[in-house]
Amino acid sequence: MGLPRSAPPPPPPQPPRFLLGFVVLLVVVSSLAPPSAARFVVEKNSLAVTSPDKIKGNYDSAIGNFGIPQYGGSMAGAVTYPEKNRKGCKEFSEFDISFKSKPGMLPKFVLVDRGDCFFALKVWNAQKAGASAVLVADDIEERLITMDSPEEDGSTAKYIENITIPSALIEKSFGETLKKAISSGDMVNVNLDWREAVPHPDDRVEYELWTNSNDECGVKCDMLMEFVKDFKGAAQILEKGGYTLFTPHYITWYCPQAFTLSKQCKSQCINHGRYCAPDPEQDFSSGYDGKDVVLENLRQLCLFRVANESKKPWLWWDYVTDFQIRCPMKEKKYNQECADGVIRSLGLDLKKIEKCMGDPNADSDNPVLKEEQNAQVGKGSRGDVTILPTLVVNNRQYRGKLAKGAVLKAICAGFEETTEPSVCLSDDVETNECLDNNGGCWQDKTANVTVTACKDTFRGRVCECPLVDGVQFKGDGYTTCEASGPGRCKINNGGCWNDSQNGQSYSACLDFGNSKCQCPRGFKGDGVKTCEGNIDILMNAKRRKPVNALNVAVRIPGEVMSAHVVEIFCTLGIMTPA
Repeated sequence: MGLPRSAPPPPPPQPPRFLLGFVVLLVVVSSLAPPSAARFVVEKNSLAVTSPDKIKGNYDSAIGNFGIPQYGGSMAGAVTYPEKNRKGCKEFSEFDISFKSKPGMLPKFVLVDRGDCFFALKVWNAQKAGASAVLVADDIEERLITMDSPEEDGSTAKYIENITIPSALIEKSFGETLKKAISSGDMVNVNLDWREAVPHPDDRVEYELWTNSNDECGVKCDMLMEFVKDFKGAAQILEKGGYTLFTPHYITWYCPQAFTLSKQCKSQCINHGRYCAPDPEQDFSSGYDGKDVVLENLRQLCLFRVANESKKPWLWWDYVTDFQIRCPMKEKKYNQECADGVIRSLGLDLKKIEKCMGDPNADSDNPVLKEEQNAQVGKGSRGDVTILPTLVVNNRQYRGKLAKGAVLKAICAGFEETTEPSVCLSDDVETNECLDNNGGCWQDKTANVTVTACKDTFRGRVCECPLVDGVQFKGDGYTTCEASGPGRCKINNGGCWNDSQNGQSYSACLDFGNSKCQCPRGFKGDGVKTCEGNIDILMNAKRRKPVNALNVAVRIPGEVMSAHVVEIFCTLGIMTPA
């Protein structure tokens, strides 16, 4: 986590292991697989150097597991390497260094070296000095790793919670390249891009939250509980609208067979040591046991299954938030009686949930928990779940602060562009690019309604000719869009010429097929800007003679019908039907 190292680099991260007392080792299920099969996937974003030309190109960087990565977006900035405090372990104000950008300048991306303090502290110090992003250069040549936050205590929790800028770890060699360019006086500009950090294949996002019902594990538990309560509303909107498919998961461990009869295993595990959780208070002599946590985790899993069968999967969010409020450990209410009361209040079938949970004393596998253990092992592009809590979006592990706005951005980045729901286009999420010069897209302000090809999306905007009042516009969306097909004359007269003479309305718009603008009979011109003729001469010359297919806007009291091809008689008394 950014601490100094003199020893060789550690081996690749292994699944977490927890001690029961001083003797019993709980082994995470993924360690059942051969060592070569266990893998921790480092989530990356693209980093592109745009100048100077000699180092221009794309480079990998590993997303930090704190702060707020700009999922679905990108950020351009100028890299600076401070002359002092290059590891960023002290406040930059002590050295009279500021990274605040002046108006009109690119944001400052601060490059710091790894070592001597936590990654998160480096980023926090740079943020306080005005940095918009932080790049941490590795101090040895190795594969990129995920910069995780330290185990939170009172001192670290204060700044970790307030980190809002993105950060990334870069390889040592790339860091040296950047430093060399900066020292030689070059302006080093880079672009951090998170637009492809989450796959976005279609109009539905699948995401999962690896969580825990334990509410006495310190700052991280508090953060998780707060997130679930804050995100509940958005999650339920997405689920009820069919935009997302959410699945909760819970991590369990098993007790080695040689210790299944020990006091520690019996207090921390169910099903004879097959499914275990660490003691909530880390005190085996008092309070709640690990098996209490396992049982509540199992209850929440089964509740989700029953709610899903009832076509109301979003009730999981109601139960979890209500259980947090009504059944906390500190009030000694973390038990089945309190849980059953919450379940009844939600109208769910308690007997179905109990049947799903099975017998915790049975010397056999529990199908639900066994499935959870298997799910911990990484598949496809998703690595093993080794960090708790973990959010996975479209089979990619989320990295960053577990907060409503940040997570919503990650989920919204998983929708195919233009298919994202309205919750992704709220003021605090969307980019609103159409507000600035109409996003560079075509628009027509002369129509009876403003027509524009600019459409805001979560990633920015697209220029697509619109559908207005059932009329489809066609064109490139940037410079041209023309009304097409039936009904097109309703929109700005189809872009064609129109005029009134002697109380009659005339139009060059033909409201059928893909017809072009055509001047009415008796008029000459291009049909778009001009049509010239004398209707009185035309009427007198053809009095009482039928004229077929004349383009005239027929006037009916209280309504104007656009450009119909009608058959009329050139008799002045019947030109305007009553």
